[in-house]
Amino acid sequence: MFSRTARNFNPEVAMAGTVTIAEVEEIVDLGQLDPDEVHLPGIFVDRIVVVPNPEKRIERKSFRTRNL
Repeated sequence: MFSRTARNFNPEVAMAGTVTIAEVEEIVDLGQLDPDEVHLPGIFVDRIVVVPNPEKRIERKSFRTRNL
């Protein structure tokens, strides 16, 4: 599953690639996911890397008060 705007082009890029490596947080058993939630069929994935606690960097904007 891709999050938010990553769903725009990532599935197409992964399908067009020669080798596709999926970085996942966990591997689930068959039937645990609704088929409509799968954005990239497994036939297009060549390798899987499990990263249970990925570092999720989020850009934060900071503002300062304007001195007049």
